[in-house]
Amino acid sequence: MRETATAKRRIDELLARRTLANREFFAAEAERTARLCHRMAERFARGGRLIALGRAPAARSDVRHVAVEFVHPVIVGKRALPAIGLAPEGGALGEQARLIAAAGDIVVAYGTEDRDPELLDAIAHARKRGCLTIAYSRGAGAEWELDPPTADPFVRQELAETHYHVLWELVHVFFEHRGLLAGRERRPLHDAGASSFLYPFLAEREHDLEAIVGDVARSVQMKAQEVGALREQTLRDNRDALLAGAAALGACFDAGGKLLALGNGGSATDAMDAVADLRFPPAPPGQEDARGRWRARPAIDLTEDPAILTAIANDIGVEEIFQRQVIAYGSPGDALLALSTSGNSGNVIAALAEARRRGLVTIAMVGYDGGRVASEELSDHVVITRSQHIPRIQEAQASAWHVLRELIEREHDGSRPALGAAW
Repeated sequence: MRETATAKRRIDELLARRTLANREFFAAEAERTARLCHRMAERFARGGRLIALGRAPAARSDVRHVAVEFVHPVIVGKRALPAIGLAPEGGALGEQARLIAAAGDIVVAYGTEDRDPELLDAIAHARKRGCLTIAYSRGAGAEWELDPPTADPFVRQELAETHYHVLWELVHVFFEHRGLLAGRERRPLHDAGASSFLYPFLAEREHDLEAIVGDVARSVQMKAQEVGALREQTLRDNRDALLAGAAALGACFDAGGKLLALGNGGSATDAMDAVADLRFPPAPPGQEDARGRWRARPAIDLTEDPAILTAIANDIGVEEIFQRQVIAYGSPGDALLALSTSGNSGNVIAALAEARRRGLVTIAMVGYDGGRVASEELSDHVVITRSQHIPRIQEAQASAWHVLRELIEREHDGSRPALGAAW
């Protein structure tokens, strides 16, 4: 009982750390974020593209996440915006940037706090070419540098994810007010339209640029407060599920098992990140020589191989893209992590059913009311983020996963210091 109470207090501590960092970061960066949205909208209006760069395994998941958000908007009626993700599988990032980046593009880099020379070279080249450059740390050489106020790599990544979701949501404000763009779209539009719920200040009247920037800055802060409240709901309401899931996954690893992770779209990139956090755990600041680093854990990303995914989707159907891989890779004693904003995705449900048939432990992180995954009890451990706003769901799920990841090591690797304790 005492151990459970201590673990629950630890979840509260991890939540408090995130709440403080979230509040400080967005209070400091709200106006700059609004102005950055305007600059990005100008670039898009002139035909520019968003190019995302990242080398580290966790950064690669952000590269894929931001690209899918811009290309495949989750809000009906919003335009698809061109975005490309460049990661190490394509070769040296500097060379890729030289081939792909053009003067009117927007380049956003992830993982720059590691000061990777190849990544910094790509940023320098993009800026020299005339790209608008963005990074989530100081000293990266980008024109716009936004530095989360924490040394915890998990919290830094969570804040960056919220920030690029906010950029995606609010860049559309300036398309709705086209008279404020210096590009080819100049016809004023006085109605925020079907997307007005994303930015509630903007449907009343046409504003000048400074008034719009002020309104967007307030919307940035509202979104930060929204995710803060949703993160609290997710971590507090699901403390028992997080503790039980961490215990089950830790026992799986202790017995020699592995984790399979999956999801669709943005949730696929969250699965990618979960696998990166297991295979390549971060080191505490000042301990990059691996003293105190968590041990690497075996994990397979079921979204990773496009040949397998497209072969199954083409020959059998998308409903089986994960189920077939559970058959191929899953064994009794393994675990499956399923991420879904709705809890109703057919291929996620099929994979969970197959995993249960094969004796795998199942953990699901779902949004809305939990969907079929929760109502039909299709997973052993279910973490529900109670929202219908997909970006906010994904941000809260990222926090839930990172907390679960830390709980695994605290409970199952007691000989090592807790990673978060030194932060």
